[in-house]
This record gives sequence, structure tokens and C-alpha cells, in this order.
Amino acid sequence: MPKIAEIERTPNPNAMRFVLKEPISQGITRSYENADQAVKDPFASQLFSIPSVISVYYVDHYVTVTQDGSSDWNELLRKLAPPIREAEAIGMLETDDDEVHASREAMESDDPRLKQINQMLDEQVRPYLLADGGGLKVLGLIDNVLRVHYQGACGTCPTATSGTLYAIESMVRRIDPEIVVQSV
Repeated sequence: MPKIAEIERTPNPNAMRFVLKEPISQGITRSYENADQAVKDPFASQLFSIPSVISVYYVDHYVTVTQDGSSDWNELLRKLAPPIREAEAIGMLETDDDEVHASREAMESDDPRLKQINQMLDEQVRPYLLADGGGLKVLGLIDNVLRVHYQGACGTCPTATSGTLYAIESMVRRIDPEIVVQSV
């Protein structure tokens, strides 16, 4: 039964990250941007049943919840803590897929730049985004436009669409100076 070790603010003022003493998933990242996406995940569905919750992102020892900005965090934390505290470790779900960090299109691409980009993101970007309560999914590379999608706290964070996106584009341009990064 995961217990909460810490509750941390993220760069996104509408998201909080719960650090757990025990893992809730065994290396499986789950990202939901609405209750409909989480319908087959009992834990995420329970969090979405709390008013104001608009995003749930979790992996291993971390759970990030994003709200719509209408709730006071102190009140919302009191509602979120019990289901997180009481959650059991979650095994495989029928909705789990391997498209958390890259779309099927990106994974099946023959473009060697995409493999380099994903490796660079795994080593230099995703660990920092996870520390801030979120993640990044590569959707594809078409005509030198790399399409990415922010997850968890990063999905609605103002700095994700400016500073982080600029940093990612700078790194990607070391692989190919013609690539432009677009957040969708």
C-alpha cells in the first residue's frame, strides 16, 4: 500500500506531485488527460471523481495530479491524499500500451533522426520532466517538424510551451539543424 512520503509543488501552479514510499506501478507510465481516458484504470478514475481534477500522471513512486485552477490546493490535497494513500500497487491494465513516450508512427519510423532524438530525450529531458511531475511523448517527425505532446504537469504548464520547448529544440538541432519542434 503506497504511503505518501512528500507532496511537492511543480513548476505548473495547477499541478502537485506526490512522492510515494512504495511504487504504485512497476515502471509503467500512465498518463490521462480526462476521465474518459482513465475509465479502465480504477486508481486514476478515483482521482478523476474528485472535482477540479483534469489530469492524472503516474509512474513508480510518483503521482502527479493537475487541477483546473478552481480549487484551493489545501482543500484539494485533503481529498486527494486518502485515495493515493490507500492505493494498491497496480499491475498491468488492459489499456496499457507501449506508446507512452512515442506514438506507434514514431516507433515504426525508419528515420534514424527519430531514434537519436528519442535517445536524447530519454537521457537529457524526460528525467527532468518526471522530476517536475510530467513527461513528453514524441508524435512524429514530418518534413523536419518534430511533433511532441507534454504529459502530466507539463501538459498545462506555461514554461513547457516556452522555455522547455526551446531547450528541446536546441538539443534536437544538434542532430539536425533544420528540425523545428512543435508542441501539440
